[in-house]
This record gives sequence, C-alpha cells and structure tokens, in this order.
Amino acid sequence: MVNTDLTKHVRGESIFIDDIPVPVNTVYLSILFSPLAHGKIKKIILDEAIKVPGVKKIFTAKDIPGKNQIGGIVLDELLLAEDEVTYVGQPVAVVAAETQLIARIARNKIKVEIEKLKAITDPREAFAAGELIIPPKIFSSGNIETAWKDCDVIVDGTTETGGQEHIYMETQVSLAFPIDGEGIKIFSSTQGPTVVQRIAARVLDLPMNKVEVDVPRIGGGFGGKEDQANAWAAITALAAFNLKCPAKLVLPREEDIRVTGKRHPYSSDFKIGLDKDGKILAYEFTFYQNAGAAADLSPAILDRTLFHAANSYFIPNLKATGLCCRTNLPPNTAFRGFGGPQGMFVIEAAIFKAAQTMGIEPDVIQQKNLLKEGDSFHYGQNAVNCTARLCWQSLDSKFQIKEIKDSIAKFNSSNTLLKKGMALMPICFGISFTNTFMNQASVLVHIYSDGSVGISSAAVEMGQGINAKLRQIAAKIFSVEISRIKIESSNTTRVANASPTAASSSTDLNGKALLIACNTLLERLLKSAKEDLNLKENSFLEIKNEIVYSNGNPTKSKWIDIVNSAFLKRVNLSTQAQYATPGIYFDKEISKGNAFAYHVYGTAIIETTLDCLRGIYRIDSVKVVHDFGKSFNKQIDIGQAEGGIVQGLGWITIEDIIFDHEGKLATNSFSNYKIPDIHFAPEEMLILPLENSTNPSGVFNSKAIGEPPLMYGIGVFFALANAMKAFRPNINISFSAPLTPEKVMLKLYSRSKEKSSNYLSQ
Repeated sequence: MVNTDLTKHVRGESIFIDDIPVPVNTVYLSILFSPLAHGKIKKIILDEAIKVPGVKKIFTAKDIPGKNQIGGIVLDELLLAEDEVTYVGQPVAVVAAETQLIARIARNKIKVEIEKLKAITDPREAFAAGELIIPPKIFSSGNIETAWKDCDVIVDGTTETGGQEHIYMETQVSLAFPIDGEGIKIFSSTQGPTVVQRIAARVLDLPMNKVEVDVPRIGGGFGGKEDQANAWAAITALAAFNLKCPAKLVLPREEDIRVTGKRHPYSSDFKIGLDKDGKILAYEFTFYQNAGAAADLSPAILDRTLFHAANSYFIPNLKATGLCCRTNLPPNTAFRGFGGPQGMFVIEAAIFKAAQTMGIEPDVIQQKNLLKEGDSFHYGQNAVNCTARLCWQSLDSKFQIKEIKDSIAKFNSSNTLLKKGMALMPICFGISFTNTFMNQASVLVHIYSDGSVGISSAAVEMGQGINAKLRQIAAKIFSVEISRIKIESSNTTRVANASPTAASSSTDLNGKALLIACNTLLERLLKSAKEDLNLKENSFLEIKNEIVYSNGNPTKSKWIDIVNSAFLKRVNLSTQAQYATPGIYFDKEISKGNAFAYHVYGTAIIETTLDCLRGIYRIDSVKVVHDFGKSFNKQIDIGQAEGGIVQGLGWITIEDIIFDHEGKLATNSFSNYKIPDIHFAPEEMLILPLENSTNPSGVFNSKAIGEPPLMYGIGVFFALANAMKAFRPNINISFSAPLTPEKVMLKLYSRSKEKSSNYLSQ
C-alpha cells in the first residue's frame, strides 16, 4: 500500500512548520546562549542591543509572567537563566525583531558578565561530588550475594558508550500567535503536543485550555523532540503573548546541534558469573548515566536501561544499580531506544569477556541463556509469547551460522592485513511507556455526509508512517477506499491530555483507540442500514469494498448510501474513543510488575571486514530474523527496521560526540560529526520476518517496530572486535563505543614499535 506521505516528501509538497505562511507583523527570535558551562551571572547588559533599529523587545527571565520552569519529571530546568548558567548553550536572553538578521545582529551586541565556576562533564566525577538528580535506582532478582559461590567463572570490567546527535531533517522550530480569549496558538515541531501545551501554559500563567498546540507533521524526531521542543515553543509563545503579535523561532543547524541534548553517554561497571557450561548464574552492574545539567527525561530513560539490562537472556540472580548524574552539559534526552541500547551493550560486553576467559565463542553463551516461554524477567514479569529462541533458530536455519563462521575462518587464514569478523546480536525490547499512566490514547473520528472520513489523534507523523497506518486501519474497518480517509494534524483542542509519540507505542495506542471508534461508528451505520433494508435485528450485515452485504449476499446499498441515510435520520456520525493498555502495572517501590504489554524479539548476524593496516572497515552484511508479529504494512515496517539498524550501527562505530573539559561541543557540524550515509550502509541487509508469529496485544496482531531494530547495531562492535582478534589474538578489547577507525588503529598498534613494525612488514 502506497504511503502518500513519502510521495509528498519526494515531491516537496509536504508542509512543515517553516512552510506555514507567517502572518503580518511577525517578529523573529534569536537567542543568546551561555558561553560557559558553569558560572554566576553578574550582569546582563542590553543597552547596545535594544538600540538596534527593528528590535521590538529583549526578553530575560524577569519578563516571564508565569513560572520560569520547564522541567517535567523533575522541576529543575529554567526556561531562561536567572542567577546561574549550568551548561554551554543555556538560553539567557531572547531578541525579538522585525527580521531574523536584525535579531541576530542585536543578539551579538548583548553583553553578559559571568563569574566562571568549575564545570563537571564526567558522570563518575559528578557521582563522587554527590551530584545526583534523583536517588540511586536498584533492580534486583534472586540472591546476588550468595550466587557468586556457585560460579565457576567470574569476570568484571568497565564499558563506555557515547552520545548520539539526532540530526533530524527539520531543526527545532516554533510559530506562535495570539488568539481570541487572551489565548495563544503554537505550531510546534514536537513529538508531544500536550507537553508543549502544559509547559507553555505554566510559563505564561495560563490555563491549558487557553493554549492550543498544533502539529501538522515534523521532519524527524528520534526522541529529540519528545521533551526538547518545549523550550523553543515556550520562548516563542512568551514573545507572541507579550508583544501581542506572531512570533517565530527556527534554530539554525549549528545552534541546534550545539544547544540540544543527545543520547545519554554511559559509563558502566559489570561483574558476571557463569558455570563451566556457560550458564549465566549472576550478573551485577552499575550504570553512571550522564544526564547533563537538568533531568529532562533522564530518570525515565534510566528506568528503561535497568529494564533492558539483561537483554534477551534469563539470569536468575541479578542486581542493577542506576545513577542519574548531573553534569554541566546540555540536558541529555530521549533517543531511539530510550536507554535500552546502553544497557544491552553492557551485557553483551560482559558475555564477550566471559567467552574470552572460558576460551569459547560468545554465541555459545548467548544461545545457552536465551529466554524461553515462562521465564521471569528480573523486574518480575513473565516472558509470554516468547520467541527469542525461535528467532535464533530461524536465523541459523536460513543463513547457516556455522557456514558463515567457516567462510570467515578460511578468509582470515589466507589474508594477512584484511580480517573478517562476525557476531550475533539477539534482542528483547519491551513495548509500553514505563510510566503506566502514559499508556493511553484518544481519537476523534468524523464521517462526513459525502462518505469521507476525518481522523484526529495524538500521533505525530515524523516520517515513521503512522498516518499511513491509521488510514489503513480505518479503511479496513469500514472497507472503503483509502482515498476517503484523511488524517488531521495533531491538535490539543481535538485530542487532549495525550501521551507523546514515542516508546514505539503510537500505532498500538492510537491504532487501538481508532479501532474502537471505527467499530462504534460502523455499528451505528449497520443498525441504520438494517432499518432501511427492513431486516431483522439479528440479520448479519457487513460492508465489503463499499458494498453492503446481507447474510453474505450483496445488496443495492453502498457506503455512500448508508452514510447519507444515517445523516438524514440524525444518526451521530462522529465519535471519540480512548484506549488504555490493559494488564500493565509497575510498583516503583519494589521495582516489580508487568511493565510491558509485550516484548519484541529478534536475532541478527553481522559480518565485517577490517583493513588492519589503516584501521578502516566496512560492514559486509546484516542478516536479521525479526518478530514483526503479523505486519499489516510490510513496506513501512521493513523501512523502519532498515533505518533503525543503520542508526544503531552509526552510534556504535562512527558517531563520536566530543565535549572538551570546559563543556564545549567540538563536534558541532557535519564537517566534524559523521553520520551514516549510503556509503556507510551495509553492502547487504536482509530482514526476514519470523514466520507464523502473532501478537494479540497489537493492532491486527502486529508488533511495534520503531525502536527495537536499532539494538541490532550493537553487534557490529563485537564483529569488529573479533576481526581485531583475528589480527592480534592476544589483544585486550576495550569496551568503548563508538569504535571509530581511529580507536581501532590505536588499539591494533598499541604495542612497542618493534612489534608494531612486525605487523606492518607482513
């Protein structure tokens, strides 16, 4: 089925926030950001800036009518700095001017006197200094203290995973203008319209019903617009509300990269114990999460890290400690996977090191410990409809793991400076928001008298195909041409109190709500049609391809006929419906409960070739068997899987976020921050669905697809590590990602000059 959004994108016809024609008298905004990571504000001097012709006003914290607070989970983030700055890029003042150029000229004339204070950029240093945003979080199962004595092999180690820049196509942007009733309307590039509404209302000291937020679509998000759009929308609303005229803010790409939060870097310690056969008996670890200067979504992201710390394995005795560390960096935020990848990398590193110690291959340990039906996760939920082992077995059956290993061994034995490596990467990812109350969605559906259908939901289209899937759901329930279905923009006046489009849950939540609404309307239409056809109440009536069938036989009535008839009889052709995921709960006091509606499973095999002379590498292939459930739009699902895998590969290999010790970002443009492109992508990528899979919890038995595939990319680290070991069998692998070509090169030749030169002479 054609995704019409993609066609519009290719033709340049899609309307994004910056494409909306601005009203007359619009002012343009430019923000003065803190140049220091930490310091006390002594004075803000606006004299020269305010004299620039065309400047309407310069806003500082004292101009905020409501609360200068945009924190969500923790109220610890100011919209505009007051007495102190806590990271490079923190908004200090906002210039509103007649043009964008004038606003930037005036911004550069603002002078701020700041007394420099010590900046902390490392999470372990922050922990040592007592800088925790929330108290430590602990998940545990079994008895970790007594389990170690039963272990034949115990290894420990440290891992590092870096940040990752979202690089959405559309930067942060907002357009706001006053509306009747002393309210404000905001067009925002956000994944969470309700959150923007709530924060803007707080800042302006307005009730939420006076703040309308509209999102036509956004040009990519990946989590970077779940919470981080709030500040820019609130700033724009502040200007529009104060000046009583439209206001617009678009962050230039360099500013967007420099001042917005990234995927959270983690520094982690692990200890793992196994019996002589490779069965994992005990696993203990501590995550030092670099949250940045404010909480943002860090506590929730840390939760998901703890939930996914065992990945796809059953471990009877486990203790996980999570530390949310405050540093002087921009507040880090949601990114595809939402903390899950950081936790999964650590367990895979622990297994890799244990395998080295035991003299076996990591996949022996991986396969032996895979979850099976009925196993208990460390947070108390049981594995139901568990396909972890089926995915592994299917992958082996389709691609012959042993043959791949033999082929690699043969290649490596006959090549000196080129070495191949492979690794297997199973995944298990829970689907639901980990805050139970967020697992709800509402939709509003209208059937118009001409037979067309309008759908309003809280789902934000950001390139993931949610609009196409919602149209497909409605078209299937009504059995009408999909061209009859229109998806409206996400708007807080039509759908209120909505959760953000995140957590891979949007199709499930909004789709299930849409199913309820469509079935309600269909029931009304068929009841009306029975009256028109003089049929008994218990007669079976259905619609097939816009034709009404009675007891399996076509009638003369069509879709448009029964819609018109119902309208004339004053049948309500509009309905609102809500869906709340059943059966999920989580007790945060004891860290136990059924946190997820279901889990997504899969296994990938990744093959790489490493040039051991230069440290560069290529990803030869990624082959996957993935549990899609029963996909009802394979084109979208495969596309999401491919995109997620490449994004995960990039995070683990080439996307290196670098801050200096003063908290300044060095990788602030495309010239010094490398993202995956077509040349980086695997030469072969095969994604096969697990056969005969189903999922009663999903729409039409489907499974969520947005986030889980990213985790397959973790396997490339260990494929490259195996290639490095093929070149230097005694190499000590450091579990530090991203594994850039520079890191590979330094590690391969970290011996003495004599030994290094021996490799070069081969």
